Amino acid sequence: MQIVETTNEGLKRAYTVKIPAKDIAAKIDGEVAKITPQVRMPGFRPGKVPANLVRKMHGPALHQEALNTTVREAMDKLLADHKLRPAMQPEVSLGEGYEEGKDAELSVAVEVLPAITVPSFEGLALEKLVVEVAEAEVDEQVSRLASGAKSFTDAKKGKKAETGDQLIIDFVGKLDGVEFEGGKAEDAALEIGSGRFIPGFEEQLVGTKVGDEKTITVTFPADYPAENLKGKDAQFDITVKAVKVAGETKIDDEFAKNLGLESLEQLKGLLRGQIEQELAGLTRTQMKRALLDQLAAGHDFDVPPSMVEAEFGQIWAQLQQEAQNEEDPAAAMAEIEAEKEDYRRIAVRRVRLGLLLSEIGQANGVEVSGQEMQMLVAQAAQQYRPEDRQRFAEYISQDPLAAAQLRAPLFEDKVVDFLFDKAEVTERKVSREELQAAIEAEEAAEPAAKPAKKAAPKKAAKAEEKPAKETKAKAEKPAKKEAAPKAEKAERKPAAKKAPAKK
Repeated sequence: MQIVETTNEGLKRAYTVKIPAKDIAAKIDGEVAKITPQVRMPGFRPGKVPANLVRKMHGPALHQEALNTTVREAMDKLLADHKLRPAMQPEVSLGEGYEEGKDAELSVAVEVLPAITVPSFEGLALEKLVVEVAEAEVDEQVSRLASGAKSFTDAKKGKKAETGDQLIIDFVGKLDGVEFEGGKAEDAALEIGSGRFIPGFEEQLVGTKVGDEKTITVTFPADYPAENLKGKDAQFDITVKAVKVAGETKIDDEFAKNLGLESLEQLKGLLRGQIEQELAGLTRTQMKRALLDQLAAGHDFDVPPSMVEAEFGQIWAQLQQEAQNEEDPAAAMAEIEAEKEDYRRIAVRRVRLGLLLSEIGQANGVEVSGQEMQMLVAQAAQQYRPEDRQRFAEYISQDPLAAAQLRAPLFEDKVVDFLFDKAEVTERKVSREELQAAIEAEEAAEPAAKPAKKAAPKKAAKAEEKPAKETKAKAEKPAKKEAAPKAEKAERKPAAKKAPAKK
């Protein structure tokens, strides 16, 4: 086998690989010897079919399998001999004019991962902003629960409905005088001011009383789930059957018992714990961003363009999807188009930080254990039907790329925790408002973040959230003699092995 490097520019490499015809022929002979004992043919005893007849019967398929195997072995040798760490799957193509009996010439293009110096943790300092739970916040949560659990009783005869009252109504919705599906209900409970009905519906019922019949006109939101109603004006014929007023919910032990708890103190303890968890999450977000800002400021190496394009593609797809849900999709698209290069720089930062975190983790023995991986698979499988969960687990076990994507968020968190342990951390008590202001300030200061007029979407703004994907170079089996498909599709499984459809 002859390997010649044709390109070595930055992170891009290209090679020609010549595979002698005799190597492919030897593989075919091996395939013939392997399948001959299983071949059945009239006139011959099982396993006694002559090799030349086996070759004649299955020649094209045997040649294809031998070629595929030889190409895979050639790629493994190329990567090993040249100590290449591919950023993405290499592109492999078979030279034109190849046919059985001739040497096979491959063209290989690959982007490699940059050489990254694992940083020293000496001098790494972080400030941890800590918020203590205020009793007023706990009391506010209790009051919210009590508000949601309030009961209603019939109002005095003739009372006109006000905000906060509950109406029992029948209604029929129409578009251009014609009833539409799902627009009719009887004895529907509506609390005026709750915002549970479409905008403008509840407000027009203020002042009504029992026995009133009223027709109102409302406009369905542009993002309403039903396509036939989006942005449409509709009329609703309404009959008011009852007006009810809210009773006062007393916040005491009895209230807590109605929620299945033993006492009001226990309820407050549970709510306090939830708030503590929320604040701890905010503190971690603030520390993580500060950590990644330090890492980004101290490292500026080239990143593989293919990885940047893949990352940018994900960011851009989400931005486009979000733009379509805006009131004016065209204006939203124009806005993100104007800031396209900002998002591309965010993709570069995300890839660079992902590669750096990956390198730090590997250099320091950070890993996701087999037990942790099993838990990740079990959690992810919950989004599928029970009968498909085992098939999903098999799919993950057979597809290295899918497994890497599932593993990546936990691996990143473990690397971040490792760095937290290495850093000199000082605590400072702040208010919730100060903590959130610090997070927003770090987000605004992040390179290439969107202008302050509109916050960047989660995926774009949080450049630190996604570590580099694990890569594994394998040449795919050529579909035809003329050309081998791109190796980036090498690990695609047959239909029966794909992840099952989600619920």
